[in-house]
Amino acid sequence: MKKTLNTETLINAPLHRVWQILLDFAAYPQWNPFVTHISGDIQTGGRLHITVQPVGGKAMSFSPRVLTAEKPEFRWKGKLLLPGLFDGEHFFRLDDLGNGQTKLVHGEHFSGLLVGLFARSLEQGTLAGFEKMNLALKQRSEQA
Repeated sequence: MKKTLNTETLINAPLHRVWQILLDFAAYPQWNPFVTHISGDIQTGGRLHITVQPVGGKAMSFSPRVLTAEKPEFRWKGKLLLPGLFDGEHFFRLDDLGNGQTKLVHGEHFSGLLVGLFARSLEQGTLAGFEKMNLALKQRSEQA
């Protein structure tokens, strides 16, 4: 089973500023209501340690692998217990629109046997968490 969550946000700040904030993991607790902790090796193949707080749900921690962290795209892939049960490939893509504007495309591709079991919480709490993070990233980028 597969499911994709996808969000887009227009940010009135240049791509390089948004990228810098997105990769400043130490500052996440100051502004990010969804990814409340992130640390680790940001190189391709590196391991991250992440805690997310879905809206209306319990905090979850996991340790995904970085697929890419080269401007303008940051992706990681994680799994629940074993590959194929519940896998998620999280992505951020920044599109330079010119005139100091950036489009953030933020989402996740889910796959595995348990996706259907979690579909409702993904559509509610996880998607709302993405949107809250997008708004917070927009605000921080536009104030910088």
